[in-house]
Amino acid sequence: MSLVFETTLGNFEVELFEKEAPISAKNFLEYVDDGFFDGVIFHRVIPGFMIQGGGFEPGMKQKPTGAQIKNEADNKLKNDKYTVAMARTSDPHSATAQFFINIANNDFLNHTGPNAQGWGYCVFGKVTGGTEVVDKIKGVKTGNRAGHQDVPAEDVIIEKAEVV
Repeated sequence: MSLVFETTLGNFEVELFEKEAPISAKNFLEYVDDGFFDGVIFHRVIPGFMIQGGGFEPGMKQKPTGAQIKNEADNKLKNDKYTVAMARTSDPHSATAQFFINIANNDFLNHTGPNAQGWGYCVFGKVTGGTEVVDKIKGVKTGNRAGHQDVPAEDVIIEKAEVV
């Protein structure tokens, strides 16, 4: 399944890995179908690492989400450049709507074992078009805002996310 994200810096496409990460892909697709991502920002941009979105509206206003899902990081998919993974808290099974796009090969995020240190972060998709837009986002100026670090100085908004 392919998705397109229309952002204030351009569009990019994501292919979901529905076979390898069925729970994560289904969860993400439900958020897309509900229009949840329309109007949210990329709220965390760390050069050489990743860009994260899916949880905040402009002004760093957090959006309420659905239930947490099981971490499928044991699916053997790697956190390589331009892959899309579920963001979570220190609880391995706490992902909801937030996601990140790896902008480097981040092997240290991969699953190594079913324990707190080894669970890793579930890859459930890959950017298949518009990598230049991802590269634009990763290059924005960042700072501290509302108690958060690495927040873009100017909002990078997901205007619309939809199935292609």
